[in-house]
Amino acid sequence: MATLIHTLADHSNDVNYCAFSSSCLATCSLDKTIRVYSLNNFTELPYSPLKGHTYAVHCCCFSPSGHVLASCSTDGTTMVWNTHDGRMLAVLEQPSGSPVRVCRFSPESTYLVSGAADGSVVLWNMQSLKLYRSGNVKDGSLVACAFSPNGNFFVTGSSCGDLTIWDDKMRCLYNEKAHDLGVTCCDISSQLISDGEHGFRYFQMASCGQDNQIKLWLILFADFLGVELKYKCTLNGHSAPVLACAFSYDGQMLVSGSVDKCVIIYETSTGNTLHTLSQHTRYVTTCAFAPCSPLLATGSMDKTVNIWQFDLKQPCAGNTVENESKVAVEDWSEDDVSAWLCAQDLADFVGLFKMNNIDGKELLNLTKESLTNELKIESLGLRSKILQKIEELRMKMISVSVTIPDEFLCPITRELMKDPVIAADGYSYEKEAMENWISNKRQSSPMTNLPLHSLMLTPNRTLKMAISRWLETQQK
Repeated sequence: MATLIHTLADHSNDVNYCAFSSSCLATCSLDKTIRVYSLNNFTELPYSPLKGHTYAVHCCCFSPSGHVLASCSTDGTTMVWNTHDGRMLAVLEQPSGSPVRVCRFSPESTYLVSGAADGSVVLWNMQSLKLYRSGNVKDGSLVACAFSPNGNFFVTGSSCGDLTIWDDKMRCLYNEKAHDLGVTCCDISSQLISDGEHGFRYFQMASCGQDNQIKLWLILFADFLGVELKYKCTLNGHSAPVLACAFSYDGQMLVSGSVDKCVIIYETSTGNTLHTLSQHTRYVTTCAFAPCSPLLATGSMDKTVNIWQFDLKQPCAGNTVENESKVAVEDWSEDDVSAWLCAQDLADFVGLFKMNNIDGKELLNLTKESLTNELKIESLGLRSKILQKIEELRMKMISVSVTIPDEFLCPITRELMKDPVIAADGYSYEKEAMENWISNKRQSSPMTNLPLHSLMLTPNRTLKMAISRWLETQQK
């Protein structure tokens, strides 16, 4: 059962879009602002609202890491924001100056797509924050966009009803008339669909439009076959144009919002209606599932965003610790790995890891080379983060299986130290833990509670070498 647990009513005009990261919810509006909320208690972050656009904000989206937020507007720009402090990082001007209707990050944050009312599509390089490639749809305004989980292609939808598939070099690969009266939204599931007869695996896509319909599609993307788009079925239930659709992160559910003021949640495999939500008093313009969390956000022209809670079937961050303690990592299933990714704030890689059949054994064997060459993760920062989390997982495996010498444990976290430092009290701590201790204006020793006469931290290289040697003996 879906339960309404919170309503956000801070915007002074229509809510146009909402988007989740693993820790935040962003909303944008005709009132020219973007608001950002913590998922802990749905309070607005100190730097919110974000102001800079001079006209209505149509769309917003988080980068896969959640560290960056993009927003686009009638003013012809796409703005990039730092989600830690709300700083504006860049203003990307659509070359034509046309109102920008939609923006999306690629799965590795290599690119940001912006699509405009004149049909122009721009790929921005996120390292240089410069234009990389551009193109145009055949006809109409560009109003929808979705990336494949592996980042090899993306799909755009236009007001003339076309779905267009592009590769990451902005080459148009396929075009299909999908909705007679115009596409309004599209989304691609991270869950692959297998074709037992031919051995192919398909990406599943949903599109919705002014024709009151939601259509499910299967996309086959293969080097030797090119791109094939197959119509699967139509989901009914809305009595008016459908303005938004989105898959849950496990692909098992699809949500839609409509001019009929209703939100419908479908079971993807059967097309059956699971829930119909009717609390909004005007058109429902946007809907989004949270990654690995039983939350759904729906936004409306009634100026509100409703937060719903219900049971998700997929493994979520909450049960990862239990899995880690009960099942050896090398015995993890692909679903266990998905749950672990969610818990590490890496939920955007669930689809990519599933597509490559990464189970526990494969996870522990991942290297910088395999992340680059096999999984095609171009971002150095994201590769480093994944490898760091895998190393932490290995250390946790060691700590579960053996007794760690007490002097190797940080007194604050009680975890094996990776970067020990000596504080003014003479004790050694994990550097990050002690820095956090000091940054919270604690100027007393965690061990003695006496004042620290100095806040200087000195690397304890001798202890670090001892820990390293001990780890080597455990891994033999």
